[in-house]
Amino acid sequence: MSNKPIFRILFVNKGNNYEIYAKNVQQGFLYGFIEVEEILFSNRSSLVVDPSEEKLKSEFEGVKRTQIPMHSIIRVDEVEKQGTAKISDASKNVVTPFPLPNIPTKN
Repeated sequence: MSNKPIFRILFVNKGNNYEIYAKNVQQGFLYGFIEVEEILFSNRSSLVVDPSEEKLKSEFEGVKRTQIPMHSIIRVDEVEKQGTAKISDASKNVVTPFPLPNIPTKN
């Protein structure tokens, strides 16, 4: 078994839940962002193709490092095995987003 950890990152983007796997997650150099490096995708060569994983592969193709806003992160887990990256509908969220401050506007 490899000593390198694998992280599962769940975050919300454009009304969808994204679940990705990466080798490195850390505080980003931009304030309020989480830096994700070395995004992993399954190398399975099977006849069954998962469309959401293929969409993620094309979206993150050529990306070396990405910055995800901290308020979009649902959870980060260190896991033993890499799973399948996927996109799902965020309208089924059971997690309540962190409330943003209500700033009154001047009329």
